[in-house]
Amino acid sequence: MLKRIVQACFLLFGGMLGIFLVPELLKLASLDEIIWINNTFVTAILGAIIFYIITFWAVDHVVNLVKWFEDRIVKAPVTDILFGSLGLTFGLIVAFLAGLAINHIEIPIVNEFVPILLTLLLGYLGFQVGFKKRDELTNLFSFNRAGKKKAAGDLGEDQEHASKRLKILDTSVIIDGRIADICQTGFLEGTLVIPHFVLAELQHIADSSDALKRNRGRRGLDTLNRIQKEVEIEVEMYEGDFEDVQEVDSKLVKLAKLLNGIVVTNDFNLNKVCEIQNVSVLNINDLANAVKPVVLPGEELNVQVIKDGKEYNQGVAYLDDGTMIVVEEGRDYIGKRIDVVVTSVLQTSAGRMIFAKPKLLEKAL
Repeated sequence: MLKRIVQACFLLFGGMLGIFLVPELLKLASLDEIIWINNTFVTAILGAIIFYIITFWAVDHVVNLVKWFEDRIVKAPVTDILFGSLGLTFGLIVAFLAGLAINHIEIPIVNEFVPILLTLLLGYLGFQVGFKKRDELTNLFSFNRAGKKKAAGDLGEDQEHASKRLKILDTSVIIDGRIADICQTGFLEGTLVIPHFVLAELQHIADSSDALKRNRGRRGLDTLNRIQKEVEIEVEMYEGDFEDVQEVDSKLVKLAKLLNGIVVTNDFNLNKVCEIQNVSVLNINDLANAVKPVVLPGEELNVQVIKDGKEYNQGVAYLDDGTMIVVEEGRDYIGKRIDVVVTSVLQTSAGRMIFAKPKLLEKAL
């Protein structure tokens, strides 16, 4: 269908050029005295035939160019197209007004060429300004809306809107899988946004030749399937992409700024990047550490010693939430449940670690 449309455009364009250019060519060839060739209808047909012959070579190139341009527009975010078009329109309006002023100057070359140059230059500059300043314009509009709401006394609505901000999921938190359980409990409100470039990365991992990566990718896809089918929370797909950015983490930060959303992750490095760039972030690992039970030195716990520790005569046990307990002098109790007394608690970047010793030794001392 597109190929037929391009051929029709070539025919129309060739017919119009034939009407204006063929008579001039006939004059150069001293054939303008032939009446039937110099007829307007005949010149239009001649031009159309010439351009129809050209289509056999050029139509495929034009179709590929149109499809490439169509794909770029479809993949581009709506805000990019909107603000770029607004900037282009503003630039063309300024160029038109400037052209009206220049037409009053009676200089032939200036009157003919300067308006064309102004249209091209200001149109390009307007598009670039609108496209590259879209984030600032979006933030400006959102700031103005927030100011009007507060002036009207709609603080309750603002708080409700803040609690329902878009939550943008990254690849690591989807593969982790705990996000589905958190959403199912109802602690996470609002709308979950799954960017298309994150889904593409998941599919790439799921198709990996490495078995470990392949299993991780498939677990992430299963998590998304569970969120969409079993969890009562709104899920949206973001189809746009940022062609000028290669890393997925950088795309997530840019998308969060664009949508004024919150990045949900368990990636330590992405967490730090979001904090540096003033992007709101929710870290699943921080949530997991926050809900772990508080254990103080001197408290008694009943644990099962599972394996040896790194140091001599140590045993290792775990709480139900996965917190590791290092039992001093606990190697002899491997495979048994014993009462231990907490001696100290160490908080590290990897989580919480508890040191304890058997209660029997405490009593013996």
